[in-house]
Amino acid sequence: MQIKPILSALRHHKSGTLLIALQIALTLAIVCNALFIIQGRIQRLSRPTGIAESELMVVNNKWVGRLTDAPARQAADLATVRALPGVADAYVTNAFPLIGSGWQSGIRRSPTEKNLDSGTAVYFVDDHALSTLGVKLVAGRNFRSDEIGSLEENGSPDAPTIIVTRALAQSLYPDSEALGKLIYIGTSDARPSTIVGIVEHLQSPETGAGEDDRWKNVILVPMRLTSAGAFFVIRAKPAQLQTLLKTVPTALKANSTRRVIPEPHGVITFAQIRDMAYRGDRGLAWMMGGISAILLVVTAAGIVGLTSFWVGQRRRQIGIRRALGATRRDIVMYFLTENILISVGGIVGGVVLALVLNRWMMMEFETARLAAIYIVIAAFILLALGQLAVLAPALRASRVPPVEATRTV
Repeated sequence: MQIKPILSALRHHKSGTLLIALQIALTLAIVCNALFIIQGRIQRLSRPTGIAESELMVVNNKWVGRLTDAPARQAADLATVRALPGVADAYVTNAFPLIGSGWQSGIRRSPTEKNLDSGTAVYFVDDHALSTLGVKLVAGRNFRSDEIGSLEENGSPDAPTIIVTRALAQSLYPDSEALGKLIYIGTSDARPSTIVGIVEHLQSPETGAGEDDRWKNVILVPMRLTSAGAFFVIRAKPAQLQTLLKTVPTALKANSTRRVIPEPHGVITFAQIRDMAYRGDRGLAWMMGGISAILLVVTAAGIVGLTSFWVGQRRRQIGIRRALGATRRDIVMYFLTENILISVGGIVGGVVLALVLNRWMMMEFETARLAAIYIVIAAFILLALGQLAVLAPALRASRVPPVEATRTV
């Protein structure tokens, strides 16, 4: 198959050729960036929290008016909840994985050092938190009951002892063992905190905490909250979760009439929390997938339409070629080769457009740089789709009989 006659024919159909090439370029630019975004959202959806999600429920507890005895009330509430049939364990906290927001603090290895990370997640917990969440302690020990303090309003989370995730420990001390080391949390005058335990993994509250590993950086601080709001995190015994969704809020309300458990998500399972936390990511992934599918269908339809139009216009030329000895396979290969040339031109333009689009997204939305593999995948999809789209018109052209050459003579 000689390329020169094909290029000569395309020069006589500049408008159609440019239209399809531009359509392919635009589709490539959008599809490869869409695939990149979808993959990022799928990776985010697949992040492990490190906790026993299927056994957990959360109660959002708020108080009416100012409390002067919050620690005592929390202790009484926890005793009530832990005594309920079906409860494996429970604790009170300010935040938990996937809630969306929570306490973040800067951390340092020395009083004078600049903050290594200003957005490390801080969970206020007690000595029951590890067993409630089901996280694995890989080094050190759990908190003791006598180490649990109280977080005063506008206070600092600089407890004498803390537990950190393994990812944070390795980030702080990449060349040595973090257990037993000191870190400084919060303000410049914070007291030193000793790392007494390291857990295998625990996710931060932020579901969209960047594409790096900061979502793995969590500090557990042994403090009770004194604020008017807190979360009861409860672990159910096997097959008891649905029952506890009713009995736990009833028992808590019986303890105090000043309590408010807001609707509709005041009492919720962790499966529901995960569903709500990633609803936006799933929606964006489906939307980008739908847009990509529509663009691919439109592009394929454009190729089919243009090739069919050209076949109709070239019936006499095809008949002459058949009369001169061209086989049906030669005719099919002609149109397939013609489509490849158009597609390659569109893909070259699409690569440039894709990189420009990604650059704009990086500046406006702080997305990551587009990996070359997504351009390759999108280009392959468009080439394969284009060849499939042109196949039917090409086969129809191959059936044009040699006698067609004499129809208009």
